[in-house]
Amino acid sequence: MAKPSYAQAVKNALRRPENGSGASETAHSNGGCKYGNRKTVVDGITFDSAAEARRYGELKILESAGEITELILQPRYDVEINQRKVCTYVADFFYLKDGVAVIEDTKGFKTPVYRLKKRLVEAFFDMKIMETK
Repeated sequence: MAKPSYAQAVKNALRRPENGSGASETAHSNGGCKYGNRKTVVDGITFDSAAEARRYGELKILESAGEITELILQPRYDVEINQRKVCTYVADFFYLKDGVAVIEDTKGFKTPVYRLKKRLVEAFFDMKIMETK
């Protein structure tokens, strides 16, 4: 089985999620999200956490300054082995910095499922996911 090319990884990043946000939310009886994050709206976009919204603002400034290009929110990466879909990883951001693709995830709490998907995607697409807090 051949690994997908760099161009295929970029093409996958350009796909938009079907449901608009690309991430699911687990609500609890106390009205909050499972890990204590608060949904935050910036530029009419709802983010899963204040940290993710803050990072979006930082990336928009970098994009305006020409430091990064091709900023994409919620890029999706499908991991398929032997023509079978194993999982879909939805990152927070994709952008190009100095012509190099950067996949970024803002994480406060790393679940076991997140850690596994991250390792699968990094191995399958031969790329590194940058984590920010």
